[in-house]
Amino acid sequence: MKGLNYADFKGQLTVKIAAFLFISLTFFYVGKHWSDGYQQLVFYSTTATPTPATTTQTSSVSISPNHNKSFNISSIIPENSVPLVSEPPAVPLPPPSPEPIQRFGIVDENGTMSDEFEVGEFDPDEVVENWGIGNGTEVVNDGNNGGSRRVRVKKFELCSSDKREYIPCLDNEKAIKKLKSTERGERFERHCPKSSEVLNCLVPPPKDYKAPIPWPKSRDEVWFSNVPHTRLAEDKGGQNWIFRVKNKFKFPGGGTQFIHGANEYLDQMSKMVPEIAFGRHTRVVLDVGCGVASFGAYLLSRNVITMSVAPKDVHENQIQFALERGVPAMVAAFATHRLLYPSQAFDLIHCSRCRINWTRDDGILLLEVNRMLRAGGYFVWAAQPVYKHEEALEEQWKEMLNLTTRLCWEFVKKDGYIAVWKKPVNNDCYLKREEGTTPPLCDTTDDPDKVWYVDLKPCITRLPENGYGANVTNWPQRLQTPPDRLQSIQFDAYISRKELYTAEYKYWMDIIGGYVRALHWKKIKLRNVMDMKAGFGGFAAALNDHGLNSWVMNVVPVSGPNTLPVIYDRGLIGVMHDWCEPFDTYPRTYDLLHAASLFSIERKRCNISTIMLEMDRILRPGGRAYIRDSLSVMEELQEIGNAMGWHVTLRDTAEGPHASYRLLVADKRLLRP
Repeated sequence: MKGLNYADFKGQLTVKIAAFLFISLTFFYVGKHWSDGYQQLVFYSTTATPTPATTTQTSSVSISPNHNKSFNISSIIPENSVPLVSEPPAVPLPPPSPEPIQRFGIVDENGTMSDEFEVGEFDPDEVVENWGIGNGTEVVNDGNNGGSRRVRVKKFELCSSDKREYIPCLDNEKAIKKLKSTERGERFERHCPKSSEVLNCLVPPPKDYKAPIPWPKSRDEVWFSNVPHTRLAEDKGGQNWIFRVKNKFKFPGGGTQFIHGANEYLDQMSKMVPEIAFGRHTRVVLDVGCGVASFGAYLLSRNVITMSVAPKDVHENQIQFALERGVPAMVAAFATHRLLYPSQAFDLIHCSRCRINWTRDDGILLLEVNRMLRAGGYFVWAAQPVYKHEEALEEQWKEMLNLTTRLCWEFVKKDGYIAVWKKPVNNDCYLKREEGTTPPLCDTTDDPDKVWYVDLKPCITRLPENGYGANVTNWPQRLQTPPDRLQSIQFDAYISRKELYTAEYKYWMDIIGGYVRALHWKKIKLRNVMDMKAGFGGFAAALNDHGLNSWVMNVVPVSGPNTLPVIYDRGLIGVMHDWCEPFDTYPRTYDLLHAASLFSIERKRCNISTIMLEMDRILRPGGRAYIRDSLSVMEELQEIGNAMGWHVTLRDTAEGPHASYRLLVADKRLLRP
């Protein structure tokens, strides 16, 4: 039985093997014959390739022998599907010559971060063609005023092309012609149009206006088409300020008295007086007659923020060039009124060939410098009388020494063409002067921080007896340290002022943290920023501490408490202003305008549309406005924003949809006639 069973089993196995071989040969033959007219499959596999440090995975490809045959794989892929594999071409072709890469952001062609980029063209969604001429209006019922009817502007027209660089309060030729005298620079001061003559149209950009080159590249070059004025380059071309190369202006970093560059000039100052200590002891600087603001531009890398000022004089557009570069600047002139900055604002005030006669009228202009200079601060003068041995210039030098001695300034040092003085830290020297010495001390009733349309005073500003303003800490600690002058601000406070100061900062840290996360603030171009109602400067401090590469012009409205001294004491810059009047800057000079609780207050004093049109004037195309305010003004703000061509959206605040406040976010588009 066992032998029979084994034989039967062996026979069956033989038959099965033979059948399997026959079937295999049959399939092989059929498969090979079938494959003659069709492309065989391409197999992808992943293998591990060991390296000395680690093991990484690389992709390899196995290709059938007839891989050089073509097959239209798209014919079997449903429309709108995305193929998983893109087969290489049958015959390798030489790569085409690469086209020039047009960079629009800070990620280069390799996907890495880079500063070598340019911005110029606007996205089509940011441009409005054929905006046209003529305001469109309609009459609507205003439910907030018992159903009264009012006129609403549906569309503001573009102003005429001669308004492209228009600064309303500085270009008011009608008022300037009526001035009794202009010998003291009166024509360069504010002369605002009457309410019936205010701007009621949108200031147009220059032809071929481009999106500005971002910082830090903008420090060294800007588009010619954005500031198409060549006089400054022609007049100052030999002084290393500015020159034109094709479609750009270039800024080599020089100046009239430092043609070899601002960095070398700053190094010389630091060696002369090490106590200046840029970025620690000296944080806030005023540069008078700044030119294109290269002095302030190069101080930024030393953690110093500079208010660069110059009048709108024969060398027009100095300040426009500075702001186009991304450097803090403002149009201002030493003439007959106080500048709009508080007492003891600046740690150092600089004048390099600023074309100001400091000794005229018994030194009244230098007395204004003294008012703004912090106790113990430095005045730096680089001019021909310092170093040239000509009779007239030597006489000017003697007059300067005499005046500064009577001001109790300590003459620190002279080196080459630079002279440095230091202001006293208290009133002791003033009180010890001989009786009758001029200029006298100001009266004790004088408020040195009152600056809005206040005449210059021919007297020495007294320093506070309690030392306020002199005891600021070094940067960066001073940004968070509540300063002494916080206690001198005149406003009703039911809790500690230090608590208010700290609470404001924490509030804006949370708000801007939300902007960074939800609205991607670190990805948008954000350089020149204005806080239109700055308070203690918490918004600017929060921007700094979130690492946003921007600077902030902190504006303190005249309608509220004067907190400007506190802003300067914490190492920031700002200015006093009345928003019922235009601001002293060129059109298209800010990337972001921020206004919190401004309109609900100012609407009691002036027309909201006037403020909004001024915002449009100073905001760059492509720039943004963030307005946090009560619901009572939001509808009107939306209407005006739409009429100006802004792209407007309304968002809830962190308090939720039932809060009494909203956030209006507006993008300014490029309008073309």
